[in-house]
Amino acid sequence: MLELIPALTELVLQQGGPAIGNQGMAALAVGLGALGTGLAQRSIGAAAVGAVAEDDDMFVQALIFTALPETLIIIAFVTLFIAT
Repeated sequence: MLELIPALTELVLQQGGPAIGNQGMAALAVGLGALGTGLAQRSIGAAAVGAVAEDDDMFVQALIFTALPETLIIIAFVTLFIAT
C-alpha cells in the first residue's frame, strides 16, 4: 500500500488541480463525521447503559453524554450546506 503513495502523488500533481472538489470534500467531511460519531457513541452508550443499570439517578447524565457526539455530525452537515 505504501508503495502506491508516490504514484498517486504524481498522478494528482499531473492533473494540476485538486483531486477532490468542494462537493467531494463536503461528502468526505460528513462521512468521517458520521464515522467518528458512531465510534464515540458505541463506547459511550455501553458505559451509559451500565451506569443506569447500577444507579437510576444517572439517567439524565447518561442521556446527555450519549447525545454529545451528535453535535459532531450536526457540524458536518453544516459544513455540507456551506460547501455546496
